[in-house]
Amino acid sequence: MISETLAKELSIKPWQTKATIDLIDEGNTIPFIARYRKEATGSLDDEILRKFNERLAYLRNLEDKKNQVIESIAEQGKLTDELRAKIENAKTLVAVDDIYRPYRPKKRTRATIAKEKGLQPLADIILAQETKIPIEEVAKDYLSKDYEVNTVEEAISYAQDIIAEIISDNADFRDFIRKISFENGEFIISTKDKELSSEYEMYYDYTEAIVKIATHRILAINRGEKEKILKVKIQTPEEEIIDYLRNHILIDHSKDNKKDHILIDHSKDNKKDFNEFTTPIIEEAILDSYKRLIAPSIEREIRKYKLENAEKKSIKVFSKNLESLLMQGPIMNKIVLGWDPGFRTGCKLAIVDGIGKVLATDVVFPTEPQNQVEKTIKTVRNLIKEYDVDIIALGNGTASRESEQIISDIIKGTEVQYVIVNEAGASVYSASKLASIEFPDFDVGERSAVSIARRLQDPLAELVKIDPKSIGIGQYQHDMNQKNLNESLKTVVEKAVNNVGVDLNTASISLLSYVSGISSSLATNIVKYRDKNGAFISRDDLMKVAKLGEKTFEQCAGFLKVFNSNNILDITTVHPESYEATKALLKKLDYSLEDISHENLSFNLNDKDYAMLAKELTIGEITLRDIVSELKKPGRDPREEMPQPILREDTLEIEDLEEGMVMEGTVRNVVDFGAFVDIGVHQDGLVHISQLVENKFVSHPLDIVSVGDIVDVKILDVDIKRRRIQLSMIV
Repeated sequence: MISETLAKELSIKPWQTKATIDLIDEGNTIPFIARYRKEATGSLDDEILRKFNERLAYLRNLEDKKNQVIESIAEQGKLTDELRAKIENAKTLVAVDDIYRPYRPKKRTRATIAKEKGLQPLADIILAQETKIPIEEVAKDYLSKDYEVNTVEEAISYAQDIIAEIISDNADFRDFIRKISFENGEFIISTKDKELSSEYEMYYDYTEAIVKIATHRILAINRGEKEKILKVKIQTPEEEIIDYLRNHILIDHSKDNKKDHILIDHSKDNKKDFNEFTTPIIEEAILDSYKRLIAPSIEREIRKYKLENAEKKSIKVFSKNLESLLMQGPIMNKIVLGWDPGFRTGCKLAIVDGIGKVLATDVVFPTEPQNQVEKTIKTVRNLIKEYDVDIIALGNGTASRESEQIISDIIKGTEVQYVIVNEAGASVYSASKLASIEFPDFDVGERSAVSIARRLQDPLAELVKIDPKSIGIGQYQHDMNQKNLNESLKTVVEKAVNNVGVDLNTASISLLSYVSGISSSLATNIVKYRDKNGAFISRDDLMKVAKLGEKTFEQCAGFLKVFNSNNILDITTVHPESYEATKALLKKLDYSLEDISHENLSFNLNDKDYAMLAKELTIGEITLRDIVSELKKPGRDPREEMPQPILREDTLEIEDLEEGMVMEGTVRNVVDFGAFVDIGVHQDGLVHISQLVENKFVSHPLDIVSVGDIVDVKILDVDIKRRRIQLSMIV
């Protein structure tokens, strides 16, 4: 059943579904399955496999829930074949909960209290709607001093409580009310104090259909509600709902079938034969059931659904932004001076070599209050000369504008260029336990400068050390379900790390812990082994690491590269399990391992060749094609194709901008309503979704741009006082 559902939902074949479930149940990771088990899955990619894994977990949870509900109802002696079938056919957890509602053990409610007082039979009589005498007469039989039912009115009221709960527990009723409330309901948002100035002013008197309200508005109004600035309620088509309940509960006795529940026509010419004694009582119970029990519950469900949906969409945007950020092109083999700007405490400097090793640190005080400009220029120029610095990486935090002016003067007449680096999260890292372990003798400013420099050299390796929520991308990330957000972001980082691959001899514990099959404790063991025994000289050396067994080796080996290995295959994505087949392939094509280099090799193989060689080498044809592709460019970094950061030589201020100017910029963040672009003036400009592309509907900005993209933008408007820049990509 689960296998069939997955195949249908993901539009894949049943054999692919079965094979993928087997691989997951065997403990294989998604990155490993995506790259090294393509024959088994039919080349399902990483994205589909992650959706598959998520849905598999949900559907298994759903099956467990169904079994628990069936067992619980059976223990109560109330399970029928019809009820079992209804539970087994339920498609969602919500549907199962609706069916189970009447049978779920409850806390003491008004209805349970009424039942304890012996009023269930009276409720049944009222719902049967067949009495020929007033209910007040019937109710006299249920008065009881022992149960404190002292009046007829009390007895009827207790019976109505039971009826109200019966109505509320009806799965079909709740399903209809949920749907009509969602489709025709509205969010009504208001505030107690309309004079209060806040970021939520547009919502002080705001109404929008539930089905239309945008993701970012849901998150905004929820935050405003938490801050007690906004009041939020759901307005539903109450009259239509009450009519629906009456139509399905009241019985028209003029019909031949006395139990027919009919649609009520309220016109004067169409009279129905309703029981005059029970109808008013039931109508009161219907209204009470809806207002007291159903409406608040459905409103909570709608609010929860809309929030979860908004979170999912925002997490997706955040994840896409993070993936683009992590996959930005590195600037390798360049000596970089990281500059962490500041005022009172000075600007911290750190010089790192081409692989990120710290060569020197310093601190200069060119800004207020010291203003040691000349001394700073002399100091930095000496550092540039001594360490042959190629690029200055300037953090975009406090005092970055002032620092940029000085850097511009420093590099005049040299070949050194500078880059403004988004330093969001650098301070978080520099104060972390990880940073104190990595740089125990550095202060937080020096660590931050190192992080800024390394972030330019290899964004992926450095950013994995920082909580993604602190990197400065996304929207309303602190208002979301943190567990779901963290899981999603962890998946993104894992995907990026395994897509790029990791240098086994330089990778940090943070980076290693995202490699397929490697836990944090195992990553620590790998680094400890490296520190004690020196650099790894082959992938096989991994088996010498404490607690790293054959299964883990299988999962991680292909993603770890050993650049100083005597076996060139150790720097490729070719898995060790395919080494012998690879050597046999090379031999058949008159090559040896020594012939493989960073230069392109032409194998000139056609489809027939691949089919024949795969059969001879007893490996899958898909795997063979992957091996050949990798041998043509061994050790290739997929980020090489990504745009490089914009290098600058002079400064630009927001005051220099003029309407109509066309400039080059870097996309720093993408949100639901547009993209923020850094054009080098220390204030990102907004390209509204309507200005991303000409004469084309854009459902989401991510369809057009990604974080890290280099784009041309036109200045539409500059508000210097509020430091707001409106941009357009329609140039």
